[in-house]
Amino acid sequence: MKKKSILVIGSSNTDMVIRVPELPLPGQTVLGDEFRIFCGGKGANQAIAARRAGGNVRFLAAVGDDEFGKAAIDNLKAAGIDTQNIQIIDDIASGVAMIFVDDHGENCISIAAGANARLSAEILIEQQYLFDDADPLLIQLETPMESIVKAINLASERDVRVVLNPAPAAVLTDDLLQQLFCITPNEIEAETLTGIAVVDAQSAATAAAELLRRGVQNVIITMGESGALLCNAEGVHHETAKRVPVADTTGAGDTFNGVLAAMLAEGRSLRAAVKLAVEAATQSVQSAGANA
Repeated sequence: MKKKSILVIGSSNTDMVIRVPELPLPGQTVLGDEFRIFCGGKGANQAIAARRAGGNVRFLAAVGDDEFGKAAIDNLKAAGIDTQNIQIIDDIASGVAMIFVDDHGENCISIAAGANARLSAEILIEQQYLFDDADPLLIQLETPMESIVKAINLASERDVRVVLNPAPAAVLTDDLLQQLFCITPNEIEAETLTGIAVVDAQSAATAAAELLRRGVQNVIITMGESGALLCNAEGVHHETAKRVPVADTTGAGDTFNGVLAAMLAEGRSLRAAVKLAVEAATQSVQSAGANA
């Protein structure tokens, strides 16, 4: 039997990263120590993480016909990802993210979507054959919502498991949630989805229970250095993370989601997949760059 592909749909950005002693406040100028450029975007980061974890990955995204777009595609190809369905849009720039990273490894990020905003529902319909041999679909919220909804619908029609990383944070409908195999918010995203402040494992379990009530099959709330909380009909499991020196937290969530998808595609149980995803995310924060 032909091995199914992990289908990743999402953003491709160029990350421009400035190291600073502390994150700037509104109106404040902070002198930085270092400037570096990385290929990034949640979709691309997660695709690379899934591939590095052994997955057979196809990536559907949109980039501009510019140097950033070409570099992004070259980076994905070098990682062993199928890029033939990436759309090159000739009248708009590729997506860019400006990232500040402080001395504790924490970050703040602003994104200019660029070509990511052109990944339309029409493109999804044209490329729908990609869903025929996919499992799972891994998707985020950095592309237009209409295309996200269409992708989830196309996957649902084919019984493809959908893993949604709801980032950046957004309110989602029950109809969309009910089509998800798994949702993977962090604490802030879980609060946006449920209205429940997530500050510890107990409040995370409460927020997860609300998402289960609304129709999601499995909820995984990622909690940074505290690991991740898996909640489903079988109960609640807290997968703790090993304490390590932190260089840069940028992309740790993307590493988690990519490895999670790869482990599911490999046939691992969800609990085993979460354990390996937490371990990979913990390792990722020890080096700079979202997919370095």
